[in-house]
Amino acid sequence: MIKAVIVDDTKANRDTLEVLIKKYCPELKIVGTASNIQDAEVMIETQQPKLVFLDIEMPGGTGFDLLERLDIINFEVIFVTAYDKYAIRAFQFSAIDYLLKPINIKDLIHAVHKITSKERLYSGEELKEVVRNMKGGTSENKKLAIASVQGLDFVPIKNLIRCEADGKYTLCVLEDGKRILSSKNLKEFETILSEENFYRVHHSHLINMTHIKRYAKQDGGHLVMINDDKIGISQRKKEDFLKRLNKV
Repeated sequence: MIKAVIVDDTKANRDTLEVLIKKYCPELKIVGTASNIQDAEVMIETQQPKLVFLDIEMPGGTGFDLLERLDIINFEVIFVTAYDKYAIRAFQFSAIDYLLKPINIKDLIHAVHKITSKERLYSGEELKEVVRNMKGGTSENKKLAIASVQGLDFVPIKNLIRCEADGKYTLCVLEDGKRILSSKNLKEFETILSEENFYRVHHSHLINMTHIKRYAKQDGGHLVMINDDKIGISQRKKEDFLKRLNKV
């Protein structure tokens, strides 16, 4: 069985989650609960869990503060949070698992399965990077976690030129010439990057508006990106795109 710890400042939330885990996640064994980051730090060091369910907002410090306090992170984390669209977008940027309160049973089972099946495992340094990203604040230093078969690449958003659909996958093209094939589809990238000056100019293409080198009218209109990639523009998107382009 996998040892797990629950960290939440509200006893009712701790008790409810523990009951759900015992009923629907028999592969887990709850070895302790904590109501603040100080007690949680001691419990993690003494119990050595492999999984921590971590609330974000708690008196005396956040769940992120707890992770920053630890010298070594050798466990997986599932964040638990009340609905906050900004926090959720940050989770999506970091490709991190989270549960919304009140906890949905299917979401709980799915999140636990991803860990027990080793579908998604983070190294301690990756979790540290997630925390830095979550607390980063501005688009200038914000990073996007791109999940691939090799693991996670934390890429500064400003360095991402474009994303291109490749079947169920997405090819991410960076300023330095690197190309990463992500296991996420293009729609997921469009959702995450919708407020970061990215625009889906075509069914297969999502581009960073700040990396457009030139708009050419010939052949129905296409873009030349700063790396000289040529990207076609969908006719039904053309009018709206040109309005956006004039605002850049």
